[in-house]
Amino acid sequence: MKAIQVAEFGPPEVMVLHEVADLEPGPGQVVVTVKAAGVNPVDTYIRSGLYRHAPVPPYTPGIDAAGVIAAVGPEVKHRRVGDRVYVAWSVSGTYGEKALCAEFQTHPLPEGVSFAQGAALGVPYGAAYRALFQRARASAGETVLVHGASGGVGLGAVQLARAAGLRVIGTAGSDEGRALVQAQGAHHVLNHHEPGYLDKLNELTCGRGVDVILEMLANVNLDKDLTLLAVGGRVAVIGSRGRIEIDPRDAMGREASILGVTMYNATPEDLASMHAAFVAGLENGTLRPVVSRVLPLAEAAAAHHAVMEASTLGKIVLVP
Repeated sequence: MKAIQVAEFGPPEVMVLHEVADLEPGPGQVVVTVKAAGVNPVDTYIRSGLYRHAPVPPYTPGIDAAGVIAAVGPEVKHRRVGDRVYVAWSVSGTYGEKALCAEFQTHPLPEGVSFAQGAALGVPYGAAYRALFQRARASAGETVLVHGASGGVGLGAVQLARAAGLRVIGTAGSDEGRALVQAQGAHHVLNHHEPGYLDKLNELTCGRGVDVILEMLANVNLDKDLTLLAVGGRVAVIGSRGRIEIDPRDAMGREASILGVTMYNATPEDLASMHAAFVAGLENGTLRPVVSRVLPLAEAAAAHHAVMEASTLGKIVLVP
């Protein structure tokens, strides 16, 4: 089979398509024929060698994918050859023609949902769900501000929050991005390139502030975020690329919380809960992953350059 290999940490060009040994499932494992593999910013952090949980090279990158079960090992109880599934984490990596997975790293992919859409679920929707419901404990009737709502995580958050009965305010930097966020269910969309755009939140919340903020770039926004919260408000930090100085008094007066978010701390119970929600959302149509670009597997390096661009709308996927 063919798969991308990273022989040493470095820039995107260290990813090279190679012939590698075929995969065989062990006890409790399945092999998935990959029809599409999702590309995430975290994949680039791992490839660069700067990530705490990086594997030892050589390795095959990729966390998300979708495809068809090709083989099952002993003790597999809930998957059958031919099942359509999406993959969230794997044993082997997903940037290849096949992926080796533990049985419960695969999840049913309903008919009518494309493989490319399935590959857009795991990391983006997982981060959004964990931030909204498992960390910030958002509930129906609350107001959520989603920074960078036109990206993969942001769009997942907009859809999840709207389906759960929250009032959703998103931000995006282009006309196309704002239209996309509006189409995915946001009640209001702000232009984050417009000076003073966050001042509009006072009017949109009748002076109360927002209950939850999903923060994708905390090193830029966190200090301001704390001034936007309602009493008891929460900022869920999903992403940051540096340090920032804040005034703790902005949190004190509101009894606000700053919550870190990482999928690596999710328990098996947390993961089971979120994926049950995802499958239900795919079945009833409230979750509609948006795929912006589809590239051949051999162009993994180009995909890693593209996924770090601020203008990316939706999800980039690779097709073997």
